[in-house]
Amino acid sequence: MIECGHPELSVRRQCVLLGLNRASLYYVPAQESAENLALMRVIDEHYTRTPFYGSRRMTAYLQRQGYAVNRKRVQRLMHTMGLEAIYPRPRLSLRHADHQVYPYLLHDVVIHRPSQVWSADITYVPMRQGVMYLVAILDWYSRYVLSWQLSNTMDVAFCLTALEQALAQGRPEIFNTDQGAQFTSLAFTMRLAAAHVTISMDGRGRVFDNIFVERLWRTVKYEDLYLKDYGSVVEMEGGLAEYFWFYNHQRLHQALDYRTPAEVHCNHEQVVTPSQQDEKGEEAYLF
Repeated sequence: MIECGHPELSVRRQCVLLGLNRASLYYVPAQESAENLALMRVIDEHYTRTPFYGSRRMTAYLQRQGYAVNRKRVQRLMHTMGLEAIYPRPRLSLRHADHQVYPYLLHDVVIHRPSQVWSADITYVPMRQGVMYLVAILDWYSRYVLSWQLSNTMDVAFCLTALEQALAQGRPEIFNTDQGAQFTSLAFTMRLAAAHVTISMDGRGRVFDNIFVERLWRTVKYEDLYLKDYGSVVEMEGGLAEYFWFYNHQRLHQALDYRTPAEVHCNHEQVVTPSQQDEKGEEAYLF
């Protein structure tokens, strides 16, 4: 986010505005090779199409595409990207062993108004040179993206920034996440508790607990990230800002009876129920 050649703001001033220690600006984390970055791009695109692919199937797919890879390498890259197959089974969790995990509270809950349930998730974002991670907070009822943030690491700081931006717009009754270490961290859960928000977390091995955010990622990647192929963080941040504004205010959603998320979220318009959509022969809850 620091622009070294900015015509008005010095590097020192930009660091102050961002709350960034200037010394940390010059730290360069270990980078993946160009070959691995290309592989991660292919893995991400295929995983978006087939999220039920684990490392075995992904390895076989890459080998059929002509890549000389073994499963160990694919496992490492998928772990770096935060990807694992999503289908009903006991599976490894990325949560921290010492963090408290909260129960899943949305069994048979009917979502019928904005800010009843918010949800958050993180996804891997490919770049031309490097990688980033994107977190977003979504209102389940309206599909409205309340906030989002980019980071080059999977720490909790950018998730907390997104949470603060979302809470500045309102307060949900329930906040649902997966069991990732960022969301089970004390800093994140205490902030929700301080706002008197009930915490819900996906059950292990469950596929559809956070399905709305998973569908958001598919939409963002196919409609923006893969098409634009951003070359810098500044370029990506500007492009995503434009896309999320379009997504909230202009993109018509089938699940919202072809209205925009902003229309439903801000005006609290009634959404057609899943049973009513089924009667129309449409799949319920599609973006």
